[in-house]
Amino acid sequence: MKKLIILAILVILSIKTYGQIKTIHVFVALCDNKNQGIVPVPAKIGNGKDTRNNLYWGAGYGVKSFLKLKTKDWKLVKELDTSNSNILDRVLFKHATEEVYLLADAYDGEQIKTCIEDFLKASNAQDPQKIQFNTKELGFGGDSDLLAYVGHDGLMEFDVSISYKPVQTKQKDIIVLACYSRNFFSPEIKKANANPILWTTHLMAPEAYTLKSAIDGWIKNETGKQIDERAAQTYNKYQKCGIRGARNLFTTGFKN
Repeated sequence: MKKLIILAILVILSIKTYGQIKTIHVFVALCDNKNQGIVPVPAKIGNGKDTRNNLYWGAGYGVKSFLKLKTKDWKLVKELDTSNSNILDRVLFKHATEEVYLLADAYDGEQIKTCIEDFLKASNAQDPQKIQFNTKELGFGGDSDLLAYVGHDGLMEFDVSISYKPVQTKQKDIIVLACYSRNFFSPEIKKANANPILWTTHLMAPEAYTLKSAIDGWIKNETGKQIDERAAQTYNKYQKCGIRGARNLFTTGFKN
């Protein structure tokens, strides 16, 4: 009887641990001087097909480089292959102390529209993706708990056409780090029935320190307002723009 009780406890603990796993999927449209309507950056970091040096990926504050080299909170656990020709690099990170996994995809800068559409579909719980890591099957895409888009606000230049589905599951939390993202992404995010915990009201540099800071707050189950303040403090730290300006830049939820 005692052995059965111990076994039952172990099973319950196992289920509890598995239930605590959270997943984050980050969609990055590589910075691209040639194919995006941006103020040109130096050619080395503005090549939308060069993951190694790209401003939003391989440069010092790019998503892959920053999480891999400049923070102790995330560990790169796997470089992944993908059959999606629009994705030039795919990496899987695990949080150092929590059962949280982060999948980051670097999209060819020329394919920014596809990147944004994939992000929006996933925000609507579409296109779930399963990734095997050790003994765990992790859910990304439409199965993610948090989704983020990082890059140029392509919706300033083109429209998307997505068939959104009624969402029966819990609303997806989303982050959009792009210029004026609340203004341009709001109609689509409303149709996707997603919950914007952080986006922007003005021009900004969508670098990874802001993303990392916002995710820190999300992992701690902070409110949108708390995550908003985290982002502002971090952005001011790196950009030296003044805390008032940083607070005016970031916002949470939909405009009243």
